[in-house]
Amino acid sequence: MSTQILNIHEVKTQLSKLLEAVATGTEVIIEKGGKPMARLSPIEGSKPQIRFGVLKGKVKVADDFDAPLPDDVLSEFEGRVCGS
Repeated sequence: MSTQILNIHEVKTQLSKLLEAVATGTEVIIEKGGKPMARLSPIEGSKPQIRFGVLKGKVKVADDFDAPLPDDVLSEFEGRVCGS
């Protein structure tokens, strides 16, 4: 990860560009009077929330969904030629 060190004025004038750089892995250190004051770094990805019932009424499961597969379809999964 690369690091950029900028003063407050530079950050104010380049914020959009700096945010794009941070999103690609660049760390930005912000200085005031030559002293580091803050760090811009990407936020860790958060886990998506599970939303139960979102597809209720939109998905239909066939009555025979767990029935054995026909031989020709099963042979395709197993890599063998039907009838051998």
